Formats: sequence, C-alpha cells, structure tokens
Amino acid sequence: MFHRARLKLTAWYILVAFIITCLFSLLSYNGLRFDLEQGLQRQRVYFQQGYLPNGPPIPIFRRTDPELMRELRTHLILRILYIDGAIILIAAIGGYILAGRTLRPIQKMVDEQNRFITDASHELRTPLTSLRSELEASLLSKKLSEKEARDVLKSNLEEVISLQNLSDNLLELANQQKPIIRSLDKIDILEVIEGATKKVVPLAKKKHITIDNKVKSALLHGERSYLIELFVILLDNAIKYSNSQTTITLTSVKKNKSIIIAVKDEGSGISKEDIDKIFERFYRSDKSRTKSKIKGYGLGLAIAKQIVTDHRGSINVKSEIEKGTVFTVSLPSI
Repeated sequence: MFHRARLKLTAWYILVAFIITCLFSLLSYNGLRFDLEQGLQRQRVYFQQGYLPNGPPIPIFRRTDPELMRELRTHLILRILYIDGAIILIAAIGGYILAGRTLRPIQKMVDEQNRFITDASHELRTPLTSLRSELEASLLSKKLSEKEARDVLKSNLEEVISLQNLSDNLLELANQQKPIIRSLDKIDILEVIEGATKKVVPLAKKKHITIDNKVKSALLHGERSYLIELFVILLDNAIKYSNSQTTITLTSVKKNKSIIIAVKDEGSGISKEDIDKIFERFYRSDKSRTKSKIKGYGLGLAIAKQIVTDHRGSINVKSEIEKGTVFTVSLPSI
C-alpha cells in the first residue's frame, strides 16, 4: 500500500516539476530566440555598412544566412531539452526520496496502530474466553452447589476487574497521547514521591518489601497527579518483580537545572535484549512469567514514558539479571 502511495506521490512531484520546467523553458527559449534574432539583425547591418562598432572598417564579405538561424535554433532547442531532461531526472530521484521520507511517519503510525489493535485484541480475548468457559461450564452443570457457584462468580469478578483495569489503562494511554497543553504548577518532588509511596505501601507490605525514600526536596513545574502516577507505576513495577524481604530505594540529585530521581530495586532484572522494548505497549520483559504470577498488561511503562515526555524529561533504565533494576527519571527543575 505504501509502495504504491510512494510511487503516486513521486509521480505528482515529477508532474509539478515537468510543468514548471516546461513553462520556464518556453519563456527562456522565446527570450533567447528574440535576443538571437536581434543580434543577427544588427550583425547584418554592420556587415552591409562594412564596419563593426568600435572597430576598423571591414569589407563586405558575407550576409546573414537563414540556414545559420535555423541551425542556431536547433542547437538552442537541443540544449534546453537536455537541461529539461536532467531536471526531470533529478526531480524523479529527489521526489522518490522525499516521498519516502514523507510517508515514513505515516507508515510507522499505521504499523503501530495495527500492532496495538492486535495486542489489545489478544489481551481482551484471554479474560473473555475465561469468562465464557466458566459460565458455560456452570450452566451445563446440573448439580452446582452454592460454594461452586460462589467460586465461579468470584473468578468471573476477577476477570471483570482485570478487563476494567485494561480499559482504564488504554484510556489513560490514549489521553496521554492527545496533543493537549496542560497547565504546569510549581510542585515539590518530595511531596510527589511521598504521595506515590503512600499508594503502593499496602502492596509492598504484602511482599514484606521495604521502601527507602531518600529523595530530597526540590521544586519543578509539573502536574502533581500525573507525576504521582508516574512514580506509582515505577514503584508498582519494582514491587511486582522484587522478591520478598528486599528493599526499593528512591534517591534524587539536582544537576544542570534538572532533578534526577532513581528508583532502584533488588528484583529479577531485565535482559539486555528486552531493555529497548520495555516501554512499548503490551510488552512484558519476562515472557516466562504468566499472568497468574504477575498481573499486568504491559501498559504501565508506556504510560510512564509518555508522562515524562509531556514534562520535557527523559527516562532511562539499567538492569542486571538477578541483581536488580534502576529506573532513572530526569525532569527540568526550577
């Protein structure tokens, strides 16, 4: 599809270049022909009078030949055609390159949309299939006890909650990608970290994980709710992939008009081939982990990266297998 579109766009570039070149060549030819005729006319007069301007008298030995005029016109036309051909060739090559560059972002966007639709459909199919299977099995059972019915309803409720979380994440990701200019307030990064920590403490306690907050007070312009969500995502991710009885450490440093916050865990780590992909939607670095062990849809880090981008910052990750991971967020400070 994009190859045909590229060829069509190139053809339009060539057509525009051809029209402009023809018009310019026509005007140039008429002008040069007029100047040539005037020059030959003056030369004929000079030869008839037997002298040239600013020069000694010369004998009358020739007159203007009509064949000479035709020959000069032919050479002029051939020169113009050669130049036009070179211009059209350059326009064709340049147009093909420019068409490719023009369509590349569109092709990338369409590919991402197609991949997003495929991934979202796959993620939705799993809980929906589970719901349907359990309900069909329950309806076919003629002797369904009250306990079994409650277990089915409980399982279905978990799947419904999972679907709701997925839809919420998808909506949040869509809202983050809208080109909306948000008002940025003056906030303290320490208050943001404390707000995020408060939300994940219950999850950390369940796994007996300690959160050590060493972030120092510093001011920056941002949206409090989105920055809290950013660090909730990073802390939640650290808790999910950390073992019990470990520590998650948060530190900060102010450098070159930026605040750099690091979230370090002692978890399972991320392989080198996965680090470049973890910020992609629906990507989960450890494919061996099933959703029964670690819940999630791989949207959190994509949302986190978008929040950082909206705040004109950057996010990086360093990790070693079985030694832990460090997410580093750099945000402009005041």
